[in-house]
Amino acid sequence: MRRFGQVIKLQGGVTEAYKRYHSAIWPEVAKTIRDCGLRNYSIYLKDGFLFAYFEYVGSDFEADMARMGEDPKTQEWWAIMKPMQDPLPSRSAGEWWADMEEVFHQD
Repeated sequence: MRRFGQVIKLQGGVTEAYKRYHSAIWPEVAKTIRDCGLRNYSIYLKDGFLFAYFEYVGSDFEADMARMGEDPKTQEWWAIMKPMQDPLPSRSAGEWWADMEEVFHQD
């Protein structure tokens, strides 16, 4: 299992809409997330920044993320979410949400 932390900024004025969508995530999107090996997926909000945490339990992260990206319902969801988000300029090439470095973990 691999742990991931990611961060992105929300555009101004979209917080309530973003929260509303995530309070009733589409079942097809939730299923794709699970089918692609993500567990314990949470998104937190603070001062206009979103922090995501998830655990990956699969064996080929890149392939599973590509499969997620090819899912039509997930693409539809992202088409709504992406305009609400403002990626960090410091993110790595190819990232939308910026991966964070884990500096501490305790079970």
